[in-house]
Amino acid sequence: MKDTTHNSGVPIMDAEAIRRALHRIAHEIIEQNADLKSVVLAGIPLRGVEIAWRLTEFIREVAKIDIETGAIDVAMHRDDVGTRAELPMVHASKLPLPLEHRTVIIVDDVLFTGRTARAALDAISSFGRPARIQLAALVDRGHRELPIRADYVGKNLPTATREEIQVRLQNV
Repeated sequence: MKDTTHNSGVPIMDAEAIRRALHRIAHEIIEQNADLKSVVLAGIPLRGVEIAWRLTEFIREVAKIDIETGAIDVAMHRDDVGTRAELPMVHASKLPLPLEHRTVIIVDDVLFTGRTARAALDAISSFGRPARIQLAALVDRGHRELPIRADYVGKNLPTATREEIQVRLQNV
């Protein structure tokens, strides 16, 4: 793991803080989901996918169970797709199917306005109707434009709307 930085370039979470936050989120997922075999982690490309895989590893270490993990592309489900100057980068969605009777946990690196999470909800619904959908984010900045709340958060970090947060992860 590398670090999470503020737009000033100041690190707000180093690799160890990220590891601890993800380990805590993994424990919370285990505590909140009695049937872990029905859980699917769906990472939002790019960093959400990497975070989902790291959560899978931590859950395996603690609960001795493999959680099915995949990726959910939100590019064509965003509400600003037609207003962008450039076409969005599209990634393949790869989810373990079917999703019915399962708990899908959407995983993203930074939760801000809630619009990406809403797009993920739309994308997941195109694959089926899960029993429950939860949301996990490494960093929650606040500033919601939609009524969306994360179930699992690594760090709450109030920011100004014009500020940026960058999550940089190293492959380990």
